Amino acid sequence: MPVVMFTRHLRAVAPGEPIACTGNTLRDALDDALSRHEQLRGYVLDDQGRLRKHVAIFIDNEHRTGPDILASSVRPDSEIYVMQALSGG
Repeated sequence: MPVVMFTRHLRAVAPGEPIACTGNTLRDALDDALSRHEQLRGYVLDDQGRLRKHVAIFIDNEHRTGPDILASSVRPDSEIYVMQALSGG
């Protein structure tokens, strides 16, 4: 099963341990994880169900970006890291 991990910046609302999820895509895995931790949904996805602008995703140590990011394939042994990207000046 893919596992989803959240960085320390989200630990106020995210579990500290990896979440084993089901699914073949990033969307499937996130939906599964977020269904068990609803308080995280608003931090990760917007009202339209899209990935928030300042959330960075790494799947198996590869940074994923782009409009079709949620359709990214994940393997049964994939590690998915979700983190808030920092911006500003």
